[in-house]
Amino acid sequence: MSTTSELPPSSTGSGLPPDPQPPVKNLEVKAALLLLLMLVMVLGSALYVLYARGAFERTQRLVLISDDSEGVVVGMDMTFAGFAIGRVARIELGPDGNARILIDVPEKDARWLRTSSIFTMERSLVGSTRIRAYSGVLEDPPLPDGAERQVLRGDASAEIPRLTASIRDLLDNLNDLTKAGAPLSQSLVNVQTVTEKLNGPQGAMGVLFGNEDDAKKVAVTLDRANALLARADTLTARLDTLVANADRQVFGTGAAPGQGGLVTDVRATVQQLNGLLGEARGSLQKVDALLVDAQAIASNTREATVDLTALRAEVEASLRKVDGLVNEINRKWPFARDTEIRLP
Repeated sequence: MSTTSELPPSSTGSGLPPDPQPPVKNLEVKAALLLLLMLVMVLGSALYVLYARGAFERTQRLVLISDDSEGVVVGMDMTFAGFAIGRVARIELGPDGNARILIDVPEKDARWLRTSSIFTMERSLVGSTRIRAYSGVLEDPPLPDGAERQVLRGDASAEIPRLTASIRDLLDNLNDLTKAGAPLSQSLVNVQTVTEKLNGPQGAMGVLFGNEDDAKKVAVTLDRANALLARADTLTARLDTLVANADRQVFGTGAAPGQGGLVTDVRATVQQLNGLLGEARGSLQKVDALLVDAQAIASNTREATVDLTALRAEVEASLRKVDGLVNEINRKWPFARDTEIRLP
């Protein structure tokens, strides 16, 4: 019985190749379209990235001047209040040897920059360098395009050498203080000596005066001062008693009813004197009235006296006339008789 199986004609060992797959239609066109689509996607992605990074925005230029631009790279952001408002476009070395950091700021964010704005470049021990802007007065005029500003630089790592030198000086001083024979050691010995004296019999007195004799003298002085203070207290109590007695005698404070002090008696006496003066005032007013009347009477008497004087003068003139007449008669008629005329 034969074991050879019957094979199809195509699989026989005649050496003929298998039938090829049917060709794809428009393969070149499809490949060109695929390449074009990929090119469009790449260009679109690039344009989107450029748009997202603000490549098509209108910007204004800001130039920051610093003596060192270490740590600053192109593309670094400049922040304001924590938000990126600008990007470093180029770094160049100026003719004066200072670094010029050119920053592009979009016009929509340039309103946060004013003529009084301050720019800082901070470099910390950990992390990258940061450029920040601070605008304290937003009412100031806006910062013009192409403005140049000096940047304030703060480098924490620059303080490390000075800090290391300070620590070294501090350690040297500490070694000088703690070595044998140093003033601090002598001071500690003196402090220990003072502590031992404080714990001694004389205590702080021995520390203050340095010897026991002076300390004993001070103790005796303190005892005498205490005795003097006790005597002063006794004297003060006596003075209080004396003042109380004087108060009672003078002002009548604490006296029995009806027994006033000296001031009360003086007050009563003054009141009596006021009454007597009032009566004397009344009497004087009456005397004043009498004097007024007497003055009126004297005036009337003076007027009458004047009239009597004139009358007497007239009478004397009349008598002189009569006397002259009698003498004339006696001369003409010489009769022997008494020619004396007697006035009433």
